[in-house]
Amino acid sequence: MLDRNAMAQLKGLREELEAQNERTEATIKGTQHRYGFAVTADGREIFIPPDEMLKVLPGDKAAICIRPAIPAKGKKDKPGRTVADIERLIETGLDNFVGRIVQKGKATFVVPDIPGLSRWLFIPHHARSGVTSGDLVACALLRHPIKDGKPSAKVLERLGDEMTPGVENRYCAARAGLPQPWSDKTAHALVSAAQKVDPLADSSRLDLTHLSFVSIDAARTADIDDALHAEVTQAGWQLTVAVADPTTYLAGVETLAEQLAQRGSSVYFHGDMIPMLPEAISQGLCALAEDVPRPALVCQMQVTESGEISDFTFQKAVIRSRAKLAYAAVDRYVTGNSDELIAHTNPLEALVQVYRTLRARREAQELVMEERREYRWILGEDKQIADVDSFEKLASQHLVEECMIAANKCAAQFLKAANAPGPFVVHRGFRGDRLEEARTFLEKYRPSLKETPLDTVAGYRSILADLSQGDDGQPLREMVNRLLSRANLTDKSGPHMGLATEAYTNFTSPLRKALDFFVHLQISACLAGNTSANYPVNRLADITRAIGRGREAVNAADRRLTARYLLKLKKDGQQRFSGHVSRITSSGFTVKLEENGLEGLVDLRPEKEKFSFDKWTMSLTSATRRFQLKQSVEVDFTDAPAESDFLALFKLTEGCGLKPQKETPAEAFAKTIARATTTSGHQAAPESAATPHTDSSPEVAAASESQPESTAEAKAKSEAKVEDAAEAPAPIEPDSAVSPATPQ
Repeated sequence: MLDRNAMAQLKGLREELEAQNERTEATIKGTQHRYGFAVTADGREIFIPPDEMLKVLPGDKAAICIRPAIPAKGKKDKPGRTVADIERLIETGLDNFVGRIVQKGKATFVVPDIPGLSRWLFIPHHARSGVTSGDLVACALLRHPIKDGKPSAKVLERLGDEMTPGVENRYCAARAGLPQPWSDKTAHALVSAAQKVDPLADSSRLDLTHLSFVSIDAARTADIDDALHAEVTQAGWQLTVAVADPTTYLAGVETLAEQLAQRGSSVYFHGDMIPMLPEAISQGLCALAEDVPRPALVCQMQVTESGEISDFTFQKAVIRSRAKLAYAAVDRYVTGNSDELIAHTNPLEALVQVYRTLRARREAQELVMEERREYRWILGEDKQIADVDSFEKLASQHLVEECMIAANKCAAQFLKAANAPGPFVVHRGFRGDRLEEARTFLEKYRPSLKETPLDTVAGYRSILADLSQGDDGQPLREMVNRLLSRANLTDKSGPHMGLATEAYTNFTSPLRKALDFFVHLQISACLAGNTSANYPVNRLADITRAIGRGREAVNAADRRLTARYLLKLKKDGQQRFSGHVSRITSSGFTVKLEENGLEGLVDLRPEKEKFSFDKWTMSLTSATRRFQLKQSVEVDFTDAPAESDFLALFKLTEGCGLKPQKETPAEAFAKTIARATTTSGHQAAPESAATPHTDSSPEVAAASESQPESTAEAKAKSEAKVEDAAEAPAPIEPDSAVSPATPQ
């Protein structure tokens, strides 16, 4: 037994060693294994052993001690390797989450849908809310594992099971942390406040009820944001865009702007919607319904015969829409295939004229997104995909789009001229950290443009318009996407390169988008003589994050619906599809199916051949195969595993992507001899050229005759596979590849 002096010496030595260990704070990063990592403020990732990892959850912030690793018995360790011990929980990163219920004996657990968390969480009997095995649930953390490594959770809501219609949307909305849809209780305060306001009694509003406004939207749309009117003038046309005015009803509601920023926008799933505003307001009180006087914020534009907006005004007004017209009916009128809207000929004819003029000017002087094939999912009663329709964008949709873009540009110019703090939508074009790559790209593919300024609207437009021509067999417009930035919301004016305009914002959808609501608040303030901020500028980043969460939820739900549909087709014997490469990375590519527009992943890493990625050609090449953006491919659907968040997985069919075979030396020599023989034959026997040669065997004659036909047929088949309507994500609001149909 050690005496007191020896014990004291050992204690002192231990304390000295402990004092040498580094102590700091770190964020916990989980893995699909039992161990994890502590990520420090300076970016280091320190290994957390399994026993220590039991004390924390992914996303937690904890105080750690970094000490030398102790090698296992009989094993050598790397010199200098360290591990992290958990000393104290600072704050947990886990609050609410979703997952699936499992039973183990009499115990109930939830398998959390949290990246990096692979263990089950126990649910005590009193916190189960009657759920059973297989249920999909929303949960909250009940007990943190910091003390004993035994976490528990409670069920907040049963979302359904895998067969519940629409459960994909509810589950993915809860997983992304989207706000709950408005209930009668939560909407009551807003609706009550709005009903106390009577904007029609405001005598300062301009009375425009004599104008024949019409709204053009999907047949079942109820949250009607805008109505249009146009009339011919001596200089061209007067185009009036009237937009619903919810801010007049709701401007006095405290914290509303913050609530809307957290929602970001209405979220449109396939078969479901989470509205930004209560439906009693967005579909009732404020909607520009047919034949009902409504307050509106109006943009009145003078459009010249060349498509230039020579002047514009913004005014608070009262309007009365004469009709709610469906896209399909207006399209038939625009294309001359129907006279069913003859009663609305005067306003429609002027609208068609001004639309064509505005469009022509934008095509000539700005940037217009390429047309791409659209896809509409037809859902069954179970809210699963029953079929997919493809269609081209209607002329009537283009008409509305041009009017909205014109009004949005005027809104930005109005705010800019007033020196108001936005809000603006700014798109800088090429990323600041990719400018040198952009210049190298132009030097490779468009040397004549390499001196073109990359940071001006004119320069950017010149480059993108040229790359979009597609006249050299390379998808240059798609290839340059990796060098481009995304649009952002800001209180300072700047160019929108994606549209090739000096200023831009969104003004025309205040019932559906928080940004547009904020723009209305600011324009209204400017009209009243106040150009200081009339909206929470610091909430613009919240809107961006909220829109991102909504997009994440929609994409995740779509992946689940896509997986179920493709698995059903596979069960029925259809698993082979034609498609094209829509995105490409160093590990594989995304394939978009021609038949239905669905997308999935082709992972090339398991292939026997190794592929190299070329960022300049956006291609993957092996010894025998090559894949590039927009290239036609043939693939087989294999699976859509839950472990990959139901991402559809495809594999290449045999022979897909093969490069043309190189001639062998023997083949090249044979061709040379054949050419020499043919040339000498023509020179030696001129009279035989006029006399049909009949010595050839039937087999040789048939082969020589069929060769041109075979080549032409192969070329036709190859060209038929080329998809020339693929498009890069929109710079304003990038959407998923297959978007829900226009709100019905």
